[in-house]
Amino acid sequence: MPTAIVLLPSTTYRAADFMRAAEGLGVDLIVASENPPPFEMGDRYLQVDCSDPNLAAEAIVRIGDDAPIDGVVAADDAGVVAAAIAGRKLGVRANDPEAAAATRDKGRQRALLRAGEVPQPRFDMISPGDDGVQAAAGIGYPLVIKPVDRAAGQGVMRVDEVSDLTTAMSRVRSIVGEAAPLLVEEFMPGEEVALEGLVRDGELTTLALFDKPDTVDGPFFPETILVTPSLLDEKAQAECRRVAAAALAAIGISHGPVHIEMKVDGGLVRVIEVAARSIGGLCSRSLNFGLLGTTLETLIIRNAIGMEKPELRREPTASGVLMIPIPSAGTFTGIDGLDRVRELQHVSALDITATPGSQVQPPPEGDRYLGFVFAKGPDRDEVEATLRQARDLLRVLVA
Repeated sequence: MPTAIVLLPSTTYRAADFMRAAEGLGVDLIVASENPPPFEMGDRYLQVDCSDPNLAAEAIVRIGDDAPIDGVVAADDAGVVAAAIAGRKLGVRANDPEAAAATRDKGRQRALLRAGEVPQPRFDMISPGDDGVQAAAGIGYPLVIKPVDRAAGQGVMRVDEVSDLTTAMSRVRSIVGEAAPLLVEEFMPGEEVALEGLVRDGELTTLALFDKPDTVDGPFFPETILVTPSLLDEKAQAECRRVAAAALAAIGISHGPVHIEMKVDGGLVRVIEVAARSIGGLCSRSLNFGLLGTTLETLIIRNAIGMEKPELRREPTASGVLMIPIPSAGTFTGIDGLDRVRELQHVSALDITATPGSQVQPPPEGDRYLGFVFAKGPDRDEVEATLRQARDLLRVLVA
């Protein structure tokens, strides 16, 4: 029986999905995380701290001393460097650790994309203690300020004029700390898309291209609705695939799942950012492949251990997901309207991941969702309309 290790932060929602995928494949799966998953794992759980990638990798490699490990994969940003280090030491397919680290540092990533002549916004770095005025003037307004190491829109803000710069930077630094560098970049107009893919031996296979029909222009950038297939014409989709492949080559990503966000403005496709992991939260549940409805987690594990490629064509129906937004900061007490949403024709599933009584924050301070609504149907526009209707029916209660 092949053995794979998946690095899962304890805050992830996906441990059970990976366990089911491994069981279906006949793969012995070891979960590496800072805290045990909320179900019994026995000796198939390994405690690691991904904030120290080298130490986490050493713990994984020690397991390989006792039994062969066929693949190591990270399910979230936090584990990608540790997975790369461990994979290289174990002699299995893995990214170069420096390339993996570049996906965790948006400043380094931007520099590599520039060196590779990959289309992206103009950018500059703001050092700790710098007021950012000179860097911002070189970029021009409107612009976007963001931390170099956060996800899900946390700390990302649009600034329209110099008089707003100090306030915006103070707010971002209150999130990431005064000692953290910041990235300032040109605001890009256009429609946002997300490409989900798998890389093996440096070759990108596109699994899905999601539209983000509620692309916002700021001042904050929460995720809301993702729908596939994309409404972009084939020429634009081909350009998205070309730019994504060029970005991966420039950074040096050669193996594993990837999630690449881009802006499309007419014929111009530019990279927002590249992640060496699959789509976040429970959004992977919006994707199934082949005639048997193979899950994304199944494909990720197969790719990690080098199994023969299965059918990678996405199911013929349209699908999408609504990430239930947090309306205000406070104590989450519940959501009204769940039963009405479940009754909508194309809703396929609804999962609430937030716990009543927990403290919640919207972006730019927050980086979590309250839950997910999934929809599937033969018509892409109907799926999008269903998700919008679900959003309108839900009433989030925050004290």
